[in-house]
Formats: sequence, structure tokens, C-alpha cells
Amino acid sequence: MMRNTRKLFLLITGVIILAWGALSLKSDDQNFEISKQLNIYASLFREANLFYVDEVNPGDLVTTSIKAMLKSLDPYTVFYPEADMEDVKLMTTGEYAGIGAVISKKGDNVIIREPYKGFPADKAGLLPGDIILAIDGNSIKGKSTDDVSEMLKGQPGKEITVRIQREGENNSIDKKAVREKIQLPSVPYYGMMSNNVGYIYLNSFTDKAASDVRKAALSLKNQGATSLILDLRGNSGGLLDQAVEICNFFIPKDTKVVDTRGKVKQWDKEYKTTQNPILPDMPLVVLIDRSSASASEIVSGTLQDYDRAVLIGERSFGKGLVQTIRDLPYNTKMKVTTAKYYIPSGRCIQALDYTHRNSDGSVGKVPDSLITEYTTKSGRKVYDGGGITPDIKIEPEELARITQELILQDLCFDFVNSYALKNPQIAEIKDFNITDELYNQFKTWLKEKDFTYENESQRLLNNLEKTAKEEKYYEQVKSQLDALKKDFAHSIDRDMDLFKNQISSFLAEQFIQRYYYAEGVMAYKVLHDKEVAKAIEILSNQDEFMNLLK
Repeated sequence: MMRNTRKLFLLITGVIILAWGALSLKSDDQNFEISKQLNIYASLFREANLFYVDEVNPGDLVTTSIKAMLKSLDPYTVFYPEADMEDVKLMTTGEYAGIGAVISKKGDNVIIREPYKGFPADKAGLLPGDIILAIDGNSIKGKSTDDVSEMLKGQPGKEITVRIQREGENNSIDKKAVREKIQLPSVPYYGMMSNNVGYIYLNSFTDKAASDVRKAALSLKNQGATSLILDLRGNSGGLLDQAVEICNFFIPKDTKVVDTRGKVKQWDKEYKTTQNPILPDMPLVVLIDRSSASASEIVSGTLQDYDRAVLIGERSFGKGLVQTIRDLPYNTKMKVTTAKYYIPSGRCIQALDYTHRNSDGSVGKVPDSLITEYTTKSGRKVYDGGGITPDIKIEPEELARITQELILQDLCFDFVNSYALKNPQIAEIKDFNITDELYNQFKTWLKEKDFTYENESQRLLNNLEKTAKEEKYYEQVKSQLDALKKDFAHSIDRDMDLFKNQISSFLAEQFIQRYYYAEGVMAYKVLHDKEVAKAIEILSNQDEFMNLLK
């Protein structure tokens, strides 16, 4: 331990010396301040390591301090130790080596949440809801999902044994899976809608995003698509060059897509399209929501600025910051915010101002007084300071309290898994719906599980009652409180009937995911999606489409 500590201390000291040399071109005052602070840090680390009452792990101590330091800058500047290199690879390429399944925590257990169709977990017969007990004989009791994920990943071609507990089985079951290279598709679904409208769902901007979109777009065109929907909802972004290339499918060669501007001049760069577009004139609708961020906002904002697409949905997230991955010693890396990006109208769409924090450390949005008006190519008004505003706003349906609780308590997931163990098939995606019989089965199942929840009115009344007791007013207002409780008392049966359509919609998606996997969910959603329906309506009326772009 002492030898490792000494090595780490020498490394930190070396970093200080290197930092001093690298910063020699800056002012003497800044050089002195940086050297001073690094010196303090190295001395503090040494003293804490030598004299703290319990043994400490030097690597963990330094990693913790690094992460806390970078977190104070913004949420996107992140340190990746050597053990997390697979995460970096997954982030940039969508590729990793493992069994191909989403896992999650459920109570004290880690479960299989979703096996990917055709990948090792699926081929091994692992099912949603299976509780993972051990991997290659090593118990996972008390481990986090990150720990279990690391145990499932590893060398491709190697067989692993996953011990699970399945509902309805008295004994545990061993499932053998052979690890493979898992390539998560950036376009998990595309297909033809009504009225010759093509649809592409892009869920991430990995290094294959542009080629996947190109393949999907050309396939749809060959199938007879005369207009296109590009769905960027839930897409948190990724690689900038992929966003530029995707814009190039729709706008001319040598057209500016985005500028990046940073403190260091090497990050000031203008990105232009480099090829002739493959779909220069095809009418286009882009769908965005509050989770569409970064590269998604570059694509949607650029196409809006050139009046090339109609945007439908919610205001986007507002992440106008560019990150660059930098190599560090000992096979570690840092993703660091190096610039802000500006789309063709001149807008920077960053919503939060991390430079000027509030006194409590919180971050505020760009104030209205600093928001600037810009114009698109045809003169339409657009604004900076907070994401991309769609041309047609469609606000999401607010979930009823009972629906929220069913989701939070994971009861739809549990019911569907229980149902699927006894029923190997359901109707095809286009024909599936939650029948009255199936919905009543769900209601009965919830009663057997003693499902209960507290609505917001009841929560407030209970808090009021507690406060009244603390302040000695309870006896005076007891009768009024009891009357209010009676008035606001909810009935699960009543609420299940009142919000049947909303609950059925979520339950149906759970059924489709269980039987038809992730791509099935997308195929089902586009048949029942109000934003997609609006997009088809707009694309089916060329006069309305063109008027929205004027």
C-alpha cells in the first residue's frame, strides 16, 4: 500500500510539474495560482493518506476528488478511469461485448429488464423479470447494477453461466450465454406509414448514425415514400460529425450547419456539408421533445433555420455545449466541454448558464432579458437561450396519479411478465389492444397484490393533519379534516375506470415490448402516436406544409 501511495504521490507531483510547463505561455500570476493550488492539493492528499484514522484507497480518493471537481463545472465534463473504458466505447460506437440485455434494480434484486432480440441473453432463454442470483458461481447479492453489468461484460466468445430465479419456479435455473460483440443500432426502427410517408426513429448519434439513417432513408424512398418523418424524441445526442452528415442528406453541399466557439481557438470551427444531398426536395417533418438534446438540436435547429423541415412536438432540452474526449495518462480519459455551438441563424440554444451559478450552487436558465431574436432563411422568427421551439407544439398528456404509481411500482411490468409465462402468444402488433377482459384481469391481479397509493390530495391532507397535531389545533379541526378526507378518498376501482385509456396505453406498450421486443414497441407506438399522426396530416397537405415554412 505504501509503495502504491508513493507512486501515486510522485505521479501527482509530476502532473504539477507538467502543468507548470504546459502553462508557461500564460501570465505569471495565473501560473503561480495554478501551481499554488496543485501544490496544496498534493500536500493535502499526502497528509490525508498518511494520517487519516482508517486505511484509505489512494486511487478511490483521487478519483472522488476529480469527479467532484469536474461536477462543479457542468454535468457533461466527466473523468473516465481505466475501468470505464467500455463505457466510453459504448458512448461513441454503441458497441460493447456482453450478453445483450438491459438490467435494472428491483427492490434488493437485480433483474433482467429487457433482452435484446437475437442476442446472447435472448438466445439463452433469459426473460424479463428474471432475478439474477449469480454469474459464473459468484453471488451478486448486495451488488449494484453497475457491478453486475461489469460481470456480464467481457471477452467475446466466452461462455458465462447466469443463475436466475424465475416466477413460478421453486428452484433456481442456470442459463448459459456466450458473450458477443453487441452493436446497439442507432436506427432501431424505420418503416412506411400511410399516404406514402416514411418514418425513421434515430435514438443516438453514434459513429454509425449517419450511415444507418442513409440506409433507412434510401430504403423508404425505394418503397415509395414521397415524404419523411425523422423522429429525434428521446435522443440525447452524440457525435457532432454525424449530425452534420445527417443534415447533409437534406440540404445542399457547402452549406453551413454549425459553428463551434471555445476559449481555445483550436475549437473555433465551422462545419459545412460536403456532399450533394440524397433527399434535397423530399418534404420532411422532424419530431422533438424535452429529451432531444445536443446533436439532435443541431439537426432539428439547422433544418428549421433553413426552412427545410417542419418541427413538431415539445421544446427541446437546450444543450448547446460541445464535448471533446481527451486522452490522459494510464489509459484514462476525460470528456470535457470545449465549446458552444451556434446553428446557422446564429442561435446558441444552451438553456442553462453554468458560468454564473446562484449563491447556493444551483444553475439558472438564461434570463428572458438576454434571449435574442433571430430569423430563419425565409424570415421566420426564432430565439436562442433555451432549446429549439417546434413549429407545432404538442404537449404530452399529463399522467394521472394512479398511472404514475403503476409505473413507479413497476406493476404493469410485473403483470405482463406473469401473464407471458402462461400465455406464449398475443395478437400481432397491428391487431393488439387491451380488451375489457384483459383489463379486468389486470384489475383483479392488482387487488391480489394489495396495490395501494396515496393521491396528492390525500398526501396534503395527511400533512395538514400532522401539522395540526404538532401545533395543537387537531382537536378543534378534527371533524372538518375527517370530512375532507372522506370527500377526497379515492377508489382504485373508480380510478382504474376513470383513467382506463391512459393505463391501457401504457400497459399495451409493456405487452408489445415483452412479446415483440424494442423494435415492436416502436412499430406499435407509431400506429398510436399523436405526434406521428399530426406529422402524417401535415405531410399529406402540401399547402399547409409549405405555409408553415413561410
